[in-house]
Amino acid sequence: MVAALVAGAVFTKQLIWTPISAINMVDVASNQFKMTNANFAGTDRQGEPFSIHAKIGRQEYTNPDIIYLETVHGTVVRKENGTKITDDIRSNTAEFNQTTRILKLQGNVRVDSSNGDKARTKEMVIKL
Repeated sequence: MVAALVAGAVFTKQLIWTPISAINMVDVASNQFKMTNANFAGTDRQGEPFSIHAKIGRQEYTNPDIIYLETVHGTVVRKENGTKITDDIRSNTAEFNQTTRILKLQGNVRVDSSNGDKARTKEMVIKL
């Protein structure tokens, strides 16, 4: 950040100051990686596709295997009696463990399936 301030001053001939109080140091210290409009896609253990979209995705230094997600929407394809079913999934938050491939959905969890099934719950765990 300091390099950007110095480079900006060199190119614009102006010195730009950002007060330290404007930087959220708790956020900087705890978040290793943070992005908006995060998208994850892949295949599950049975080779079926899944995709996860979140308004915000972040990781923490202390737990790098977990991706914390906010405002989650995704699709999971599964087979039931030889028929492929697409599940449209939504939740307020989720935790995706990249190592175990477990997605823990929390808060206002909604599942709408292509076969007409619907589920509404506070929490749900999906093993991808």
